[in-house]
Amino acid sequence: MNRIEDRGYAHPEVLVSTDWVAEHLNDSNIRLVESNEDTLLYASAHIPGAVHVDWTADLNDRIRRDYIGEQGFEQLMSRIGATPDTTVVFYGDKNNWWACYAFWVFQLFGHTHARVMDGGRVKWEKEGRPMTREVPDYPHTSYKSPRRNDAPHRAFRQEVLDFVHAKGQLVDVRSPEEFSGQRMHMPDYPNEGALRGGHIPGAKSIPWARAVNPENGTFKTADELRKIYLEENGIDPGKEVIAYCRIGERSSHTWFGLKYLLGFGKVRNYDGSWTEWGNLVGVPIEK
Repeated sequence: MNRIEDRGYAHPEVLVSTDWVAEHLNDSNIRLVESNEDTLLYASAHIPGAVHVDWTADLNDRIRRDYIGEQGFEQLMSRIGATPDTTVVFYGDKNNWWACYAFWVFQLFGHTHARVMDGGRVKWEKEGRPMTREVPDYPHTSYKSPRRNDAPHRAFRQEVLDFVHAKGQLVDVRSPEEFSGQRMHMPDYPNEGALRGGHIPGAKSIPWARAVNPENGTFKTADELRKIYLEENGIDPGKEVIAYCRIGERSSHTWFGLKYLLGFGKVRNYDGSWTEWGNLVGVPIEK
């Protein structure tokens, strides 16, 4: 079942195939955005016509730990030549961790004309599709951003603490070793500053990678996803879910899957995640 429209997703329109992208490379109303963990990858080669959105430099505030505001988003969209009607298609490395993260940030500003390329950069490369080092130069646009609205998509620490006390549904998408407190970082990654290991009380351990097919990074079918989240872990799609990881990148991938592919009514991403929770004084932790 390779066709996206045949996989039973609640909102299949938010996911596009590599074939679809190849067919729309010259579409002026489509803007391809590559967003990677490895910010040097884009310069080495990228899909023709794609622009680079650096998750550290372009999406995050330079001073405080927060995202850019309305002015910053307007400048970003102007730079990449996008208007409110432009359909932005995200893809990247790590099976689209950072593509989903960028997609999520764009939703804070209400840019709903947004898609994710299924399988990301690795699938495009495995299929032997064209890559280039040429950086496109699109005419700057005039983009008027609405006020950033975090509430529907983003959870903050006090809200998460209240959620814990209310015994809400929390999904920890990190590795089992991080969940248990054996590690405070992913394997082969440095510790990002958390002083305590473990997980938020009541959270279910559902590693993000269970949602993808390991051979090409594409999302599993809706039936397969329901088996993982609903049948195996008892997550109720009728109740709110908060997902978290270490800084919100892996959990944005899970947020995307739950919200758009399975159609959960209310899903939020706790981007403070373990780098915040593992350093907070007095908050409950389980191992």
